[in-house]
Order: sequence, then structure tokens, then C-alpha cells
Amino acid sequence: MYKQVSNTLQKMKQLILTLSLFLGITGFAQPKPTELDKSPMDMSYWPANYPILKMSGKAKDLPIARIIYGRPMKNGRVIFGGIIQYGEMWRLGANEATEIETFKTLKIAGKTLAKGRYTVYCLPTENKWTIIINKDNFCWGNFTYDIKKDLIRSEIDVEKNTESVEAFTMYFDDTKNGANLIFLWDDIKTSLPIILEDDTKSKKK
Repeated sequence: MYKQVSNTLQKMKQLILTLSLFLGITGFAQPKPTELDKSPMDMSYWPANYPILKMSGKAKDLPIARIIYGRPMKNGRVIFGGIIQYGEMWRLGANEATEIETFKTLKIAGKTLAKGRYTVYCLPTENKWTIIINKDNFCWGNFTYDIKKDLIRSEIDVEKNTESVEAFTMYFDDTKNGANLIFLWDDIKTSLPIILEDDTKSKKK
């Protein structure tokens, strides 16, 4: 009888130890939720407000593209030539590098961009920006940027905006054969022309 009780107690101790280890590992594996980021992540669709269009039955196909980016605030700082240094690579937002996901074949700066997901960087100067499409995704900032993975580089003009924009903003503005990807922050506005490759081919036929 004593041996049975002893064996039972031993098994219970082993079970408790196993459960404790399991709970400890599980607790360690699950990171705690982070606080609200000062530069929240946002997403802009082409066409605009695509999820709402889909919900209301006005969009049956996939979107053409979407841009995923962190939105830093001006907060009284000097932006271009200040916290964003001219001639230095910029992640085109905050935190993770900006990514564009395309669901159709596009053409940028005369080069074809197949549907897929890509990282977007910017090399800004006072009068021009070089927008870079790179195939290395899920990058924090531009710390692991590899020029060998560049697919497209497009130089665009810098314009002075009529009003100061507090939060860095990106959106697609429709054109006759595609869209302009608009960049707004502080008193600067730039735009990247994008052509729908499928649309170009259909017009040639």
C-alpha cells in the first residue's frame, strides 16, 4: 500500500513538473503585445478603399496593388535635409521598409514589374527622388539593403506642396493608363507614374 501511494505521488510530481515546464516554454514563446507605435503601419489600395468596394459588391476582381508602410509624424521637426538626409537611403516611411504588393503586371520607368510583393526604398535629394523597387522583403529599415536585389530605379521630380502634411502619406491616384503613386510629407509632394501592363497590351491589339 505504501509503495502504491509513493508511486502515485512520484507520478503526480513528474506530471506537475512537466506541466510547469510546458507553461514556462509557452509563456516564453508568446511575446507580449507592444504599445501603440508612434508611427503606425497603414495600407493604401489601388483602387482606393478596395476592401469597402469588395464588401459592397462593387469589386469582384483582386485589387491592382496595395502599399504597406509606416507613417511617421512631422512633430515640428525639419524633415527633408533634417531627419531625412539628402543622398542617404530612406526606408520610405518608418520601422519596417515600405512594401508594395501587386496583383497585376505593372510597368514602372519603362520596366515590367511582375505581380508579387516587393520592398520600396527612396534615395532623396533636394530636387529629385530615386524610387527603388527591391525583391528582398520583410526588412527593418534599410539596414540589410542589397543593391544586387534591385529590380527597378525611377527618378522623380520633387514638388512643393501648397500645405504642410503632418503624417507621411502614400496613395494611388488614377490616370488614363494606370496611376500615380503619390508621396506627401511636410511641404513636399512627389509622384511615381505606374502603367498597367495588361492595359498597354490590350490597346496594342
